[in-house]
Formats: sequence, C-alpha cells, structure tokens
Amino acid sequence: MPVRDLTREDYAHWRPLWDGYCAFYGADVPEVVTDATWCSVIDAAQPIIGRGAWSDDGSLVGFSLSVLHLSTWQMTPSCYLEDLFVDPQRREAGVGRALLDDLVALATARGWGRLYWHTQTGNAAARRLYDKYGAADDFVRYRLTF
Repeated sequence: MPVRDLTREDYAHWRPLWDGYCAFYGADVPEVVTDATWCSVIDAAQPIIGRGAWSDDGSLVGFSLSVLHLSTWQMTPSCYLEDLFVDPQRREAGVGRALLDDLVALATARGWGRLYWHTQTGNAAARRLYDKYGAADDFVRYRLTF
C-alpha cells in the first residue's frame, strides 16, 4: 500500500477522514484549527509531517500527522505521532501498519532518535497494532488546557 506525503491537492480526500477522526474521539475541533493544521501539513517549513495511505483505486484510506521536535534527552530529533486514522471501512486491512511502517522507515532514513505516540487505554483495536511495535511504557499523561 503506497504511503506518501500529503499535498495541497489531497485536501478533499483528507478532510472527510479528519472529520471521522475527530468524531471518533468526540473532539470538537474549531474550523480555524483544522484549517491551520492543514496549512501546516502542506507547508514544508513547518515541523508537521502529514502522510497518507492510498488504496489501489486512488482513495485515501488513512493518514498520520506527526510533529518533529528537538529533544532534551538526545541529540537527534524526536517524532511524535499525534494523529493516526484509518477509514473504518478499511480497518484490519493493513492500513495502520503501512502508516506506522512508513514512519519507522522515515525515522531510520532521517536519523530521528525516537518515534512515540499514545492512545486511549480502551482503544483495543489500535493497541493490538501498537503492541506489535513495542510495549506501552508506564508513563501517565497529565494535560492542562487553556
């Protein structure tokens, strides 16, 4: 399954998946934030990495959005996989694995020191996939919003 950078022309394919992702998590993301996110995805000067998985028929069937950042614990960049979503009709077909394998390959090729992510405890389907890449650590997330 081909995975590549998302481009300006991919917006109409990405947006329904983004809306599905937000609905899955019950998130009400303001339109201005969605617009800014998309602008960051397609702006090479921004540290956002947007990748899309494409089916044989040319449909976007999943995406990942990651943030590349410096680290205080290592000299190489870290990559935080912030968002990964697969079209519900394409789940269990290797799309999520293709997106994760793609990020692992990018990390290796680009010399990133760490790739990490989190998911909800009860997201069993995602955790079955993620557990194939490594064990969950024992960190607890704290979150303040303003």
